[in-house]
Amino acid sequence: MRAPGRGWIAALVCLSNVCLSNFWGASFALAQPSDQVAAERVLGAQWKQLSRRAGMIFAGTVLGSTPPATTIDRAIPASISAVQLSFRVDRAIAGVARGQVLTIREWAGAWSSSMQRPMIKGQHILIFLYPPSRLGLTSPVGGSLGQIALDANGKNVVERKAAAATELRDASFPRSHATAAGVSVSVVQLERAIRSARSKEE
Repeated sequence: MRAPGRGWIAALVCLSNVCLSNFWGASFALAQPSDQVAAERVLGAQWKQLSRRAGMIFAGTVLGSTPPATTIDRAIPASISAVQLSFRVDRAIAGVARGQVLTIREWAGAWSSSMQRPMIKGQHILIFLYPPSRLGLTSPVGGSLGQIALDANGKNVVERKAAAATELRDASFPRSHATAAGVSVSVVQLERAIRSARSKEE
């Protein structure tokens, strides 16, 4: 029997790579039950609604913010004071692109509200943002519920021990955002759960 030629071998290798790529893509897209449990533990019981109401979801780094000031954007009434925030998108989940530098404007009243935690330059967060309003303003979905503190690598939700100091400084920090001691929840797990929730109807 004649051995397969180089053309056939190349075709088989190419086909196997395509199949492998599709396999990994499919496995990544499917949320496992453990991912959904993790999402509920970190985001709360309404995590599916939170995921669906957001127009932009990403894990990123806070690059900076400007103090509340009257905006010079002509589309926004002069009486509205806004804060400008900039992020680098490290992991895009919805409505943004990886590596994008995203600048948003938020109403200063929401920024100063006790329902929302301040965002500090250099902080790694997973954030859920409402679609921009007709005035171009947005804010985290559910206030602090849409802001999840991540570790120094930006890959895992901060554990309860690490979050305790933050809770002492900010009473509005939701305890549900802190994982149980020794139990790590990764952004990858949350991403799978979020994508699954956004792709399905209740």
